[in-house]
Amino acid sequence: MELKDIKAVYFVGAGGIGMSAIARYFLRKGYVVAGYDKTPSDLTRQLEREGMLIHYEENVAEIPHVCKNKDHCLVVYTPAIPADHQELVFFRQEGFEIQKRAQVLGSLTRAHKGLCVAGTHGKTTTSTMCAHIMHQSAIDCNAFLGGISKNYATNYILSGSDYVVIEADEFDRSFHWLTPWVSVITSTDADHLDIYGTKEAYLESFAHYSSLIQPEGALIIHRDLEMQPRLQPGVRCYDYAFSEGDFHAENIVIENGEITFDFISPIESVTHVQLGQPVPINIENGVAAMAMAQLCGCTAEELRYGMKTYKGVDRRFDFKIKTSQIVLLSDYAHHPKEIYQSAKSIRELYRDRHITAIFQPHLYTRTRDFYQEFADSLSLLDEVVLCDIYPAREQPIPGVTSQLIYDRLQPGVEKTMIRKEDVLDYVRNHSFDVLVVLGAGDLDNMVPEMTRILKARLPEELRA
Repeated sequence: MELKDIKAVYFVGAGGIGMSAIARYFLRKGYVVAGYDKTPSDLTRQLEREGMLIHYEENVAEIPHVCKNKDHCLVVYTPAIPADHQELVFFRQEGFEIQKRAQVLGSLTRAHKGLCVAGTHGKTTTSTMCAHIMHQSAIDCNAFLGGISKNYATNYILSGSDYVVIEADEFDRSFHWLTPWVSVITSTDADHLDIYGTKEAYLESFAHYSSLIQPEGALIIHRDLEMQPRLQPGVRCYDYAFSEGDFHAENIVIENGEITFDFISPIESVTHVQLGQPVPINIENGVAAMAMAQLCGCTAEELRYGMKTYKGVDRRFDFKIKTSQIVLLSDYAHHPKEIYQSAKSIRELYRDRHITAIFQPHLYTRTRDFYQEFADSLSLLDEVVLCDIYPAREQPIPGVTSQLIYDRLQPGVEKTMIRKEDVLDYVRNHSFDVLVVLGAGDLDNMVPEMTRILKARLPEELRA
Protein backbone atom coordinates (compact mmCIF):
# COMPACT_ATOMS: atom_id res chain seq x y z
CA MET A 1 0.00 0.00 0.00
CA GLU A 2 1.38 3.40 -0.99
CA LEU A 3 1.30 6.21 1.57
CA LYS A 4 -0.73 8.32 -0.85
CA ASP A 5 -3.54 5.74 -0.61
CA ILE A 6 -3.65 5.77 3.19
CA LYS A 7 -6.25 7.81 5.06
CA ALA A 8 -6.01 6.10 8.45
CA VAL A 9 -3.52 4.09 10.47
CA TYR A 10 -4.60 1.67 13.21
CA PHE A 11 -2.20 0.45 15.93
CA VAL A 12 -2.76 -2.86 17.71
CA GLY A 13 -0.71 -2.21 20.84
CA ALA A 14 -0.75 1.58 20.70
CA GLY A 15 0.88 2.38 24.03
CA GLY A 16 4.31 0.85 23.56
CA ILE A 17 7.16 3.33 23.53
CA GLY A 18 8.19 2.42 19.98
CA MET A 19 4.67 2.15 18.58
CA SER A 20 3.74 5.57 19.96
CA ALA A 21 6.62 7.20 18.07
CA ILE A 22 5.27 5.86 14.76
CA ALA A 23 1.76 6.94 15.77
CA ARG A 24 3.04 10.48 16.35
CA TYR A 25 4.67 10.47 12.92
CA PHE A 26 1.34 9.73 11.24
CA LEU A 27 -0.51 12.20 13.48
CA ARG A 28 1.87 14.94 12.42
CA LYS A 29 1.35 13.95 8.79
CA GLY A 30 -2.41 14.51 9.18
CA TYR A 31 -3.72 10.93 9.06
CA VAL A 32 -6.56 9.59 11.19
CA VAL A 33 -4.73 7.58 13.85
CA ALA A 34 -6.46 5.12 16.18
CA GLY A 35 -5.65 1.98 18.11
CA TYR A 36 -6.00 -0.45 20.99
CA ASP A 37 -3.95 -0.89 24.13
CA LYS A 38 -4.50 -3.12 27.13
CA THR A 39 -4.30 -0.44 29.81
CA PRO A 40 -4.29 3.36 29.97
CA SER A 41 -0.97 5.02 30.81
CA ASP A 42 0.54 8.48 30.87
CA LEU A 43 1.75 7.83 27.33
CA THR A 44 -1.63 6.72 25.95
CA ARG A 45 -3.36 9.66 27.62
CA GLN A 46 -0.84 12.02 26.02
CA LEU A 47 -1.46 10.40 22.62
CA GLU A 48 -5.18 10.94 23.11
CA ARG A 49 -4.54 14.62 23.84
CA GLU A 50 -2.54 14.79 20.61
CA GLY A 51 -5.51 13.45 18.64
CA MET A 52 -5.18 9.66 18.62
CA LEU A 53 -8.34 7.60 19.18
CA ILE A 54 -7.52 4.84 21.68
CA HIS A 55 -9.69 2.25 23.40
CA TYR A 56 -8.73 -0.32 26.04
CA GLU A 57 -11.14 -3.19 25.39
CA GLU A 58 -10.25 -5.96 22.94
CA ASN A 59 -13.35 -5.44 20.81
CA VAL A 60 -13.77 -5.16 17.02
CA ALA A 61 -16.83 -2.96 17.56
CA GLU A 62 -14.58 -0.31 19.11
CA ILE A 63 -12.52 0.10 15.92
CA PRO A 64 -13.46 3.46 14.31
CA HIS A 65 -15.41 3.23 11.07
CA VAL A 66 -12.70 4.96 9.04
CA CYS A 67 -10.26 2.20 10.09
CA LYS A 68 -12.50 -0.58 8.72
CA ASN A 69 -11.81 0.26 5.07
CA LYS A 70 -9.02 -2.04 3.93
CA ASP A 71 -8.28 0.10 0.87
CA HIS A 72 -7.34 3.14 2.95
CA CYS A 73 -6.24 1.88 6.38
CA LEU A 74 -2.78 0.58 7.26
CA VAL A 75 -2.65 -1.67 10.36
CA VAL A 76 0.51 -1.64 12.46
CA TYR A 77 1.07 -4.17 15.25
CA THR A 78 3.71 -5.08 17.79
CA PRO A 79 5.00 -8.66 18.15
CA ALA A 80 4.01 -8.48 21.82
CA ILE A 81 0.35 -8.78 20.72
CA PRO A 82 -0.80 -12.45 20.67
CA ALA A 83 -1.75 -13.90 17.29
CA ASP A 84 -5.31 -14.65 18.46
CA HIS A 85 -6.04 -11.03 19.45
CA GLN A 86 -9.62 -10.38 18.27
CA GLU A 87 -8.85 -7.18 16.41
CA LEU A 88 -5.73 -8.55 14.74
CA VAL A 89 -7.71 -11.63 13.65
CA PHE A 90 -10.41 -9.33 12.19
CA PHE A 91 -7.89 -7.33 10.14
CA ARG A 92 -6.26 -10.52 8.83
CA GLN A 93 -9.55 -12.12 7.86
CA GLU A 94 -10.68 -8.97 6.06
CA GLY A 95 -7.45 -8.73 4.03
CA PHE A 96 -6.01 -5.51 5.46
CA GLU A 97 -2.43 -4.40 4.85
CA ILE A 98 -0.79 -5.37 8.18
CA GLN A 99 2.77 -4.44 9.05
CA LYS A 100 4.99 -4.78 12.07
CA ARG A 101 6.27 -1.55 13.55
CA ALA A 102 9.71 -2.58 12.31
CA GLN A 103 8.46 -2.82 8.72
CA VAL A 104 7.24 0.76 8.87
CA LEU A 105 10.61 1.88 10.26
CA GLY A 106 12.30 -0.11 7.51
CA SER A 107 10.44 1.90 4.90
CA LEU A 108 11.68 5.08 6.54
CA THR A 109 15.32 3.88 6.41
CA ARG A 110 14.92 3.45 2.68
CA ALA A 111 13.32 6.86 2.24
CA HIS A 112 15.94 8.62 4.42
CA LYS A 113 19.51 8.00 5.54
CA GLY A 114 18.93 5.71 8.50
CA LEU A 115 21.17 6.13 11.54
CA CYS A 116 20.38 2.98 13.51
CA VAL A 117 21.56 1.95 16.97
CA ALA A 118 21.37 -1.75 17.86
CA GLY A 119 22.48 -3.71 20.90
CA THR A 120 21.31 -5.64 23.94
CA HIS A 121 21.71 -2.52 26.04
CA GLY A 122 22.76 1.09 25.59
CA LYS A 123 20.79 1.59 22.39
CA THR A 124 18.10 3.89 23.81
CA THR A 125 20.58 6.28 25.43
CA THR A 126 22.97 6.22 22.47
CA SER A 127 20.25 6.82 19.86
CA THR A 128 18.69 9.60 21.95
CA MET A 129 22.07 11.27 22.42
CA CYS A 130 22.79 11.07 18.69
CA ALA A 131 19.33 12.43 17.84
CA HIS A 132 19.87 15.42 20.15
CA ILE A 133 23.33 16.15 18.75
CA MET A 134 22.00 15.95 15.19
CA HIS A 135 18.79 17.87 15.85
CA GLN A 136 20.53 20.89 17.37
CA SER A 137 23.16 20.89 14.60
CA ALA A 138 22.93 22.43 11.13
CA ILE A 139 22.25 18.92 9.75
CA ASP A 140 19.13 18.12 11.86
CA CYS A 141 17.34 14.76 11.83
CA ASN A 142 14.11 12.87 12.31
CA ALA A 143 14.09 10.32 15.14
CA PHE A 144 12.15 7.30 16.40
CA LEU A 145 13.40 6.47 19.87
CA GLY A 146 12.82 3.76 22.45
CA GLY A 147 12.48 6.20 25.34
CA ILE A 148 11.15 9.64 26.15
CA SER A 149 13.86 12.24 25.54
CA LYS A 150 14.00 14.75 28.39
CA ASN A 151 15.16 17.40 25.93
CA TYR A 152 11.97 17.12 23.87
CA ALA A 153 9.50 15.36 26.20
CA THR A 154 8.77 12.89 23.42
CA ASN A 155 10.19 9.81 21.71
CA TYR A 156 9.83 11.30 18.26
CA ILE A 157 11.41 14.15 16.27
CA LEU A 158 10.09 15.29 12.88
CA SER A 159 12.03 17.59 10.61
CA GLY A 160 12.83 18.14 6.96
CA SER A 161 16.24 16.48 7.32
CA ASP A 162 17.34 13.59 5.13
CA TYR A 163 18.54 11.71 8.24
CA VAL A 164 16.46 9.56 10.56
CA VAL A 165 17.76 8.16 13.87
CA ILE A 166 16.17 4.83 14.78
CA GLU A 167 16.56 2.51 17.74
CA ALA A 168 17.05 -0.90 16.14
CA ASP A 169 15.25 -3.52 18.22
CA GLU A 170 16.53 -7.11 18.08
CA PHE A 171 13.40 -8.57 19.70
CA ASP A 172 11.67 -10.94 17.25
CA ARG A 173 14.43 -10.03 14.74
CA SER A 174 12.63 -6.74 14.11
CA PHE A 175 15.84 -4.96 13.10
CA HIS A 176 16.14 -7.19 10.05
CA TRP A 177 13.57 -4.95 8.35
CA LEU A 178 15.95 -1.97 8.48
CA THR A 179 18.39 -0.76 5.85
CA PRO A 180 20.81 1.46 7.79
CA TRP A 181 23.09 4.09 6.29
CA VAL A 182 25.19 4.15 9.46
CA SER A 183 24.76 1.81 12.41
CA VAL A 184 26.17 1.53 15.91
CA ILE A 185 26.18 -1.88 17.61
CA THR A 186 26.66 -1.34 21.34
CA SER A 187 26.52 -4.86 22.76
CA THR A 188 25.49 -8.42 21.95
CA ASP A 189 25.04 -10.03 25.35
CA ALA A 190 22.56 -12.87 24.88
CA ASP A 191 18.93 -11.93 25.53
CA HIS A 192 15.45 -12.88 24.30
CA LEU A 193 16.41 -16.55 24.35
CA ASP A 194 12.68 -17.35 24.28
CA ILE A 195 12.87 -16.08 20.69
CA TYR A 196 16.39 -17.07 19.65
CA GLY A 197 16.92 -20.29 21.59
CA THR A 198 20.72 -20.04 21.79
CA LYS A 199 23.42 -17.40 22.16
CA GLU A 200 24.79 -18.48 18.77
CA ALA A 201 21.47 -17.75 17.07
CA TYR A 202 21.37 -14.37 18.80
CA LEU A 203 24.86 -13.49 17.51
CA GLU A 204 23.94 -14.70 14.03
CA SER A 205 20.97 -12.34 14.07
CA PHE A 206 23.29 -9.39 14.71
CA ALA A 207 25.67 -10.57 12.00
CA HIS A 208 22.79 -10.64 9.52
CA TYR A 209 21.72 -7.16 10.67
CA SER A 210 25.21 -5.84 9.91
CA SER A 211 24.89 -7.17 6.34
CA LEU A 212 21.93 -4.84 5.79
CA ILE A 213 24.02 -1.64 6.07
CA GLN A 214 23.99 0.12 2.71
CA PRO A 215 27.12 0.10 0.54
CA GLU A 216 29.14 3.29 1.16
CA GLY A 217 27.62 3.38 4.63
CA ALA A 218 29.40 2.65 7.92
CA LEU A 219 29.36 0.41 10.99
CA ILE A 220 30.56 1.63 14.40
CA ILE A 221 30.91 -1.47 16.58
CA HIS A 222 31.99 -1.92 20.18
CA ARG A 223 35.36 -3.62 20.01
CA ASP A 224 34.68 -6.25 22.70
CA LEU A 225 31.78 -8.06 21.00
CA GLU A 226 31.73 -11.76 20.13
CA MET A 227 29.88 -11.26 16.83
CA GLN A 228 31.70 -10.98 13.53
CA PRO A 229 30.24 -8.30 11.22
CA ARG A 230 29.13 -9.40 7.79
CA LEU A 231 29.47 -6.22 5.75
CA GLN A 232 28.70 -5.48 2.12
CA PRO A 233 31.58 -4.21 -0.05
CA GLY A 234 32.17 -0.50 0.47
CA VAL A 235 30.87 -0.35 4.05
CA ARG A 236 33.40 1.36 6.33
CA CYS A 237 33.96 -0.27 9.73
CA TYR A 238 35.12 1.50 12.91
CA ASP A 239 35.39 0.23 16.46
CA TYR A 240 34.91 2.08 19.72
CA ALA A 241 35.15 1.53 23.46
CA PHE A 242 35.57 3.43 26.72
CA SER A 243 39.30 4.03 26.42
CA GLU A 244 40.45 2.33 23.21
CA GLY A 245 39.42 1.88 19.59
CA ASP A 246 39.06 4.15 16.57
CA PHE A 247 36.71 6.26 18.70
CA HIS A 248 37.31 6.46 22.47
CA ALA A 249 37.65 8.78 25.46
CA GLU A 250 40.80 10.09 27.11
CA ASN A 251 41.60 12.49 29.96
CA ILE A 252 38.41 11.54 31.81
CA VAL A 253 37.67 13.69 34.86
CA ILE A 254 34.88 12.80 37.31
CA GLU A 255 34.54 15.30 40.15
CA ASN A 256 31.99 17.49 41.90
CA GLY A 257 29.13 15.71 40.12
CA GLU A 258 30.50 16.58 36.66
CA ILE A 259 32.20 14.47 33.96
CA THR A 260 34.46 15.76 31.19
CA PHE A 261 36.65 13.91 28.68
CA ASP A 262 38.40 14.23 25.33
CA PHE A 263 36.76 12.50 22.36
CA ILE A 264 39.43 10.77 20.29
CA SER A 265 38.45 10.26 16.66
CA PRO A 266 40.15 9.35 13.35
CA ILE A 267 38.18 12.20 11.78
CA GLU A 268 38.77 15.02 14.31
CA SER A 269 39.36 14.72 18.04
CA VAL A 270 37.33 17.00 20.30
CA THR A 271 38.70 18.18 23.63
CA HIS A 272 36.83 18.94 26.86
CA VAL A 273 33.49 17.29 26.17
CA GLN A 274 31.13 17.79 29.12
CA LEU A 275 28.38 15.26 29.83
CA GLY A 276 25.02 16.96 30.31
CA GLN A 277 23.86 13.83 32.15
CA PRO A 278 26.99 13.08 34.21
CA VAL A 279 26.79 9.30 34.58
CA PRO A 280 29.96 7.20 33.98
CA ILE A 281 28.28 4.74 31.59
CA ASN A 282 27.33 7.68 29.38
CA ILE A 283 30.98 8.27 28.51
CA GLU A 284 30.97 5.16 26.32
CA ASN A 285 27.44 5.80 25.03
CA GLY A 286 28.52 9.37 24.22
CA VAL A 287 31.57 8.18 22.28
CA ALA A 288 29.31 6.06 20.03
CA ALA A 289 26.72 8.83 19.60
CA MET A 290 29.35 11.43 18.72
CA ALA A 291 31.04 9.03 16.30
CA MET A 292 27.79 8.55 14.39
CA ALA A 293 27.00 12.27 14.36
CA GLN A 294 30.54 13.13 13.29
CA LEU A 295 30.37 10.69 10.35
CA CYS A 296 27.29 12.62 9.22
CA GLY A 297 29.14 15.93 9.30
CA CYS A 298 28.56 17.42 12.76
CA THR A 299 31.33 19.83 13.75
CA ALA A 300 33.41 19.80 16.94
CA GLU A 301 31.40 22.66 18.42
CA GLU A 302 28.09 20.96 17.56
CA LEU A 303 29.31 17.79 19.26
CA ARG A 304 30.38 19.70 22.38
CA TYR A 305 27.13 21.66 22.60
CA GLY A 306 24.97 18.60 21.96
CA MET A 307 26.65 16.56 24.68
CA LYS A 308 26.61 19.41 27.20
CA THR A 309 22.90 20.09 26.69
CA TYR A 310 21.78 16.44 26.62
CA LYS A 311 19.34 15.89 29.49
CA GLY A 312 18.83 12.15 29.37
CA VAL A 313 15.95 9.73 28.86
CA ASP A 314 13.05 8.97 31.18
CA ARG A 315 13.81 5.83 33.23
CA ARG A 316 17.45 5.74 32.10
CA PHE A 317 19.47 6.71 35.18
CA ASP A 318 16.65 9.14 35.85
CA PHE A 319 17.23 11.17 39.03
CA LYS A 320 14.05 12.11 40.91
CA ILE A 321 15.78 13.37 44.08
CA LYS A 322 19.46 14.28 44.24
CA THR A 323 20.50 15.73 47.59
CA SER A 324 23.18 15.12 50.20
CA GLN A 325 20.55 13.43 52.38
CA ILE A 326 18.51 11.31 49.94
CA VAL A 327 19.03 10.21 46.33
CA LEU A 328 16.22 8.54 44.35
CA LEU A 329 16.55 7.41 40.77
CA SER A 330 14.71 5.15 38.35
CA ASP A 331 16.52 2.98 35.81
CA TYR A 332 15.01 0.75 33.09
CA ALA A 333 17.90 -1.73 33.44
CA HIS A 334 16.43 -5.24 33.12
CA HIS A 335 19.28 -7.37 31.73
CA PRO A 336 22.11 -8.51 34.05
CA LYS A 337 24.74 -6.55 32.10
CA GLU A 338 22.57 -3.41 32.23
CA ILE A 339 22.12 -3.82 35.97
CA TYR A 340 25.87 -4.35 36.35
CA GLN A 341 26.60 -1.11 34.48
CA SER A 342 23.93 0.77 36.42
CA ALA A 343 25.18 -0.52 39.77
CA LYS A 344 28.79 0.20 38.83
CA SER A 345 27.93 3.79 37.81
CA ILE A 346 25.94 4.40 41.01
CA ARG A 347 28.82 3.03 43.07
CA GLU A 348 31.30 5.32 41.28
CA LEU A 349 29.09 8.35 41.95
CA TYR A 350 28.31 7.46 45.58
CA ARG A 351 31.36 5.57 46.85
CA ASP A 352 30.69 6.09 50.55
CA ARG A 353 26.89 5.89 50.66
CA HIS A 354 24.50 3.02 51.36
CA ILE A 355 22.82 1.98 48.09
CA THR A 356 19.47 0.16 48.00
CA ALA A 357 17.84 -1.29 44.89
CA ILE A 358 14.20 -2.26 44.49
CA PHE A 359 14.21 -4.67 41.55
CA GLN A 360 11.29 -6.15 39.63
CA PRO A 361 12.57 -8.90 37.28
CA HIS A 362 11.13 -8.70 33.76
CA LEU A 363 9.96 -11.96 32.10
CA TYR A 364 10.00 -15.51 33.43
CA THR A 365 12.27 -16.71 30.61
CA ARG A 366 14.87 -13.99 31.24
CA THR A 367 14.84 -14.79 34.97
CA ARG A 368 15.18 -18.52 34.23
CA ASP A 369 18.10 -17.95 31.88
CA PHE A 370 20.03 -15.38 33.92
CA TYR A 371 19.12 -15.65 37.61
CA GLN A 372 22.74 -16.20 38.65
CA GLU A 373 23.94 -13.23 36.58
CA PHE A 374 21.19 -11.05 38.07
CA ALA A 375 22.31 -12.02 41.57
CA ASP A 376 25.96 -11.29 40.76
CA SER A 377 25.15 -7.81 39.36
CA LEU A 378 22.78 -6.85 42.18
CA SER A 379 25.38 -7.96 44.73
CA LEU A 380 27.42 -4.87 43.83
CA LEU A 381 24.90 -2.94 45.94
CA ASP A 382 24.43 -2.84 49.71
CA GLU A 383 20.76 -3.79 49.88
CA VAL A 384 18.37 -5.50 47.44
CA VAL A 385 14.57 -5.57 47.66
CA LEU A 386 13.12 -8.11 45.21
CA CYS A 387 9.54 -8.03 43.87
CA ASP A 388 7.65 -10.68 41.96
CA ILE A 389 8.46 -11.16 38.27
CA TYR A 390 6.70 -8.86 35.81
CA PRO A 391 5.27 -11.30 33.22
CA ALA A 392 4.67 -8.93 30.28
CA ARG A 393 3.72 -11.26 27.40
CA GLU A 394 4.54 -14.53 29.21
CA GLN A 395 2.77 -17.17 31.25
CA PRO A 396 4.38 -18.34 34.53
CA ILE A 397 7.03 -21.07 34.38
CA PRO A 398 6.91 -23.59 37.26
CA GLY A 399 9.75 -23.02 39.71
CA VAL A 400 10.80 -19.69 38.20
CA THR A 401 10.35 -16.89 40.74
CA SER A 402 12.39 -14.02 42.17
CA GLN A 403 13.47 -16.47 44.86
CA LEU A 404 16.04 -17.85 42.37
CA ILE A 405 17.83 -14.49 42.46
CA TYR A 406 17.26 -13.91 46.16
CA ASP A 407 18.91 -17.19 47.14
CA ARG A 408 22.06 -16.40 45.14
CA LEU A 409 22.78 -12.87 46.33
CA GLN A 410 26.24 -12.76 47.85
CA PRO A 411 26.73 -12.93 51.64
CA GLY A 412 26.73 -9.49 53.20
CA VAL A 413 24.07 -8.06 50.91
CA GLU A 414 20.98 -7.06 52.88
CA LYS A 415 17.99 -8.63 51.13
CA THR A 416 14.20 -8.63 51.28
CA MET A 417 11.40 -10.21 49.24
CA ILE A 418 8.11 -8.30 49.01
CA ARG A 419 4.98 -8.18 46.89
CA LYS A 420 4.66 -5.30 44.47
CA GLU A 421 1.53 -4.14 46.34
CA ASP A 422 3.66 -3.64 49.47
CA VAL A 423 6.43 -1.57 47.89
CA LEU A 424 5.05 1.84 48.83
CA ASP A 425 4.51 0.77 52.43
CA TYR A 426 8.07 -0.52 52.48
CA VAL A 427 9.35 2.88 51.29
CA ARG A 428 7.21 4.66 53.88
CA ASN A 429 8.55 2.51 56.72
CA HIS A 430 12.26 2.45 55.88
CA SER A 431 15.02 5.01 55.59
CA PHE A 432 17.24 5.28 52.54
CA ASP A 433 20.47 6.99 51.57
CA VAL A 434 20.58 6.16 47.83
CA LEU A 435 17.56 4.31 46.41
CA VAL A 436 17.32 3.04 42.82
CA VAL A 437 14.22 1.45 41.28
CA LEU A 438 15.33 -1.08 38.66
CA GLY A 439 13.45 -2.95 35.92
CA ALA A 440 11.38 -2.67 32.77
CA GLY A 441 8.03 -3.60 34.32
CA ASP A 442 5.38 -1.42 35.96
CA LEU A 443 7.15 -0.65 39.23
CA ASP A 444 8.11 2.71 37.75
CA ASN A 445 4.46 3.75 38.05
CA MET A 446 5.08 3.98 41.81
CA VAL A 447 8.10 6.26 41.50
CA PRO A 448 6.09 9.53 41.62
CA GLU A 449 4.58 8.47 44.96
CA MET A 450 7.98 7.32 46.22
CA THR A 451 9.31 10.74 45.29
CA ARG A 452 6.58 12.44 47.33
CA ILE A 453 7.20 10.15 50.32
CA LEU A 454 10.95 10.74 50.37
CA LYS A 455 10.81 14.46 49.62
CA ALA A 456 8.55 14.93 52.64
CA ARG A 457 11.52 13.81 54.79
CA LEU A 458 13.76 16.57 53.47
CA PRO A 459 14.15 20.08 54.87
CA GLU A 460 11.84 22.57 53.14
CA GLU A 461 14.69 24.18 51.19
CA LEU A 462 15.62 20.82 49.57
CA ARG A 463 12.13 19.80 48.43
CA ALA A 464 12.02 21.81 45.20
